[in-house]
Amino acid sequence: MRVDGGAGIQPATLSALIALVREHTGIAMTDRKSSLLERRLRPRMRELDIASYQGYVQRVRDDAGEVAHFIDLVTTNDTQFFRTAHVWEYVEREFLPRWWRERPGDTLRVWSAAAASGEELYSIAMLCERFQAATPGFRYQILATDISRQMLALARAGRYAGRSVERLLATQPDWVRKYFTASGDGLQVVDALKQHVTLAQHNLLTPLKAPEKFAHQPFNLVFLRNVLFYFDQAHQRSVLQQVRHSMAPQARLILGESESITGLETACQFERPLIYTLDTQAP
Repeated sequence: MRVDGGAGIQPATLSALIALVREHTGIAMTDRKSSLLERRLRPRMRELDIASYQGYVQRVRDDAGEVAHFIDLVTTNDTQFFRTAHVWEYVEREFLPRWWRERPGDTLRVWSAAAASGEELYSIAMLCERFQAATPGFRYQILATDISRQMLALARAGRYAGRSVERLLATQPDWVRKYFTASGDGLQVVDALKQHVTLAQHNLLTPLKAPEKFAHQPFNLVFLRNVLFYFDQAHQRSVLQQVRHSMAPQARLILGESESITGLETACQFERPLIYTLDTQAP
């Protein structure tokens, strides 16, 4: 079946699709994303035997079950193991030792928001495992959330191949030997990492409904990386307000390379590039 006669998305339909993306994800797309939407929606439309993009818009509006598929298709998920080296050096060499000195015997609670396919959350787990080996009594829990069910399934499986695995093999071969096993043409995360991780679906624009083990237990470290730049300023403020409610006093918030919240008047104070501290005095 040929979608829309090969003519692409008409302007009115494109506006409707962009509005649906914003409604269900908060992501502020522009009409420059037309080709991306065409590329991502076309296979699903063929699967549903829907010939026009307008027809698919109507399907999403009428069928609540299609919304989850739509979200999976339009959200971008690009992540790597140990992306941005100085962030991980900070966590391992400064944050973890300081947190343990200040909170000995407590359980470190980490939230990997917008966790995508899981490379970030397992990077966190590897650092925590290494710290635990050198620090008797240290315990940690990681909550990993994403809006996409498809990405959560990949994170839950913990099997990786291709570029991210090649980079990890080149930069951290000893960690690969310790925390992964061979799986086909890729690598499988060991259960020792998985047992500290809980995965859940979550839209960052809504209050976090954490699983029972995290209930009423705020997070000490939050990774909110490479997601804010998809939102306009109003939605950025909304996301940060929701995240703040789940952070413990003096918790750290870590952002992505192209992100800054300094001009947004949030409750987080700049500590160093990409790293912010929750201001407990903020209203």
